[in-house]
Amino acid sequence: GPLVESGGGSVQPGGSLTLSCEGATSPYINYCMTWFRQIAGEEREAVASIRSDGGTNYHDSVSGRFTISLDSANATLYLQMNSLKSADAATYYCGTGAGDFCYNKHWKWRRRYTSWGQGTQVTVSS
Repeated sequence: GPLVESGGGSVQPGGSLTLSCEGATSPYINYCMTWFRQIAGEEREAVASIRSDGGTNYHDSVSGRFTISLDSANATLYLQMNSLKSADAATYYCGTGAGDFCYNKHWKWRRRYTSWGQGTQVTVSS
């Protein structure tokens, strides 16, 4: 089914948000599920991924602050975001793709993902 993100909103710097992506399932043994973010006029950037064996990848700028997780039973992908900074403000998208590309740098390649949600907006300002 389609991917549907939610949980975005406006927070102050240092605050927290948890994003959800419903419909996060895959019929394949190997898959990669990833949160991306995009600022208007810029490229979509991979933030955090989780693969079928539970392994994760994080962009350097969010490592230690963001946590990605997958509730397979409820087909929901999460992104827990702590210590938010103004630089984290963007529209966040979840994407899924088949294959083992999350074992290497390809997890950051937008074109490897075949399903996308519509995005949820995160604003960080005082």
